[in-house]
Amino acid sequence: MVLFLLVAISLARMSVNEERTVTIQDILEDEELQEAYAVLAGSDPDNCSYPQGYLKRQAVFSCSTCTPIGVEPAGLCLACTNHCHDGHDIFELYTKRNFRCDCGNSKFGEFKCQLSPGKDQQNTKNHYNHNFHGCYCTCDRPYPDTDDQVNEDMIQCIICEDWYHPRHLGCTVEDSEELQEMVCETCMNKAPFLWTYAAHFAEPPVVKVSPCKEEVEVNVEEDKEPEEKRDEPCKNGGEGSSTSPSCQKQEKKQAINGRTACKRTHQEMTGLPVKSQAKTVYCRLRELKTQGLERAREGAVFWPYHWRAKLCTCVSCKRAYVDAGVQFLLDESDTVLAYENRGTIEQGTASLDSLLMSGLSTLDRVQQLEIVYQFNEMQTELMAFLRQIADEGKVVTAEAIHQFFGELMSRKRRQMNS
Repeated sequence: MVLFLLVAISLARMSVNEERTVTIQDILEDEELQEAYAVLAGSDPDNCSYPQGYLKRQAVFSCSTCTPIGVEPAGLCLACTNHCHDGHDIFELYTKRNFRCDCGNSKFGEFKCQLSPGKDQQNTKNHYNHNFHGCYCTCDRPYPDTDDQVNEDMIQCIICEDWYHPRHLGCTVEDSEELQEMVCETCMNKAPFLWTYAAHFAEPPVVKVSPCKEEVEVNVEEDKEPEEKRDEPCKNGGEGSSTSPSCQKQEKKQAINGRTACKRTHQEMTGLPVKSQAKTVYCRLRELKTQGLERAREGAVFWPYHWRAKLCTCVSCKRAYVDAGVQFLLDESDTVLAYENRGTIEQGTASLDSLLMSGLSTLDRVQQLEIVYQFNEMQTELMAFLRQIADEGKVVTAEAIHQFFGELMSRKRRQMNS
């Protein structure tokens, strides 16, 4: 069901951009559809994911028919979206980490899950935001937004997993294939140590900050000891130890002559072995701070591929990750890219085109012809719909396309029921 909607939306987008007949092969070669399939390929379309517990990452959906605005938010796995909520108004939320399917629990009242009915009342470890009610970004607007005249793709923060309009990120959006992940400004400030890493590994470039010349000269003068002080005898009782360089020299000379007056330690008096000092633990974050690179702590940050591998893993830093709730950053398999790669491996060599073609091959000749007929019928109705909008001098919006396919599916369901 979800894959069908993706194919339909792909067909609509190409029909709008190109005034020609769109073939099945055109749809299969659509890059955005391939990316959407990569997200779905990592999740099971037939079996509810609830029995597997809180999955590291999975495709998640919400149903505005069952849990509209004003009702406690809930999330669905891919299988429950296909089987339990077929025909409902669905929000695609892309992927979420550490999430467990809510379908049929107490948030749905009398509605029960058809695939895994024996669920707990609630999944207490799930995290929800306004995405589950179809709103996104700091502007808290829906997507697609009929009132928004700016047509731009949204970008997901890897920490809060909310989606943002590029113009609301507070920074220049970097267009580079090497920049894989984004952290919004709010999440950067919740884990402020990330600003230090951003100064070294993220975009845009930063400047090196060094102390001014006057400060350096003052520090050098402070380190010098006046001539007259070097020749002064040790004070504080004469025989007592002193930390001044001149006194240390005298004490060293006295020690050589066997006349040192320094107090012996407890270990020296008792003959116990002297304990070695604790070994200094290497901390990459501390090392980076000493290099003098800084960047303004404002706006979202875009990170390159494999930046997580450069995070410090000392005990102190690991504790800081936990305190900030971002310990998953140390797990490179947490990324969406790793999730998509796992889906590709699990599907073997199966791609979107092979999946659709294999599905057609399971049908008999009559069913195959019916599929082709329905595809051509859908394309004919879509082109008539677009021509009507053009004749009226209106602009084709994403909302209009979604409305068209919603009405088309409603007619198909009525035909099936009759």
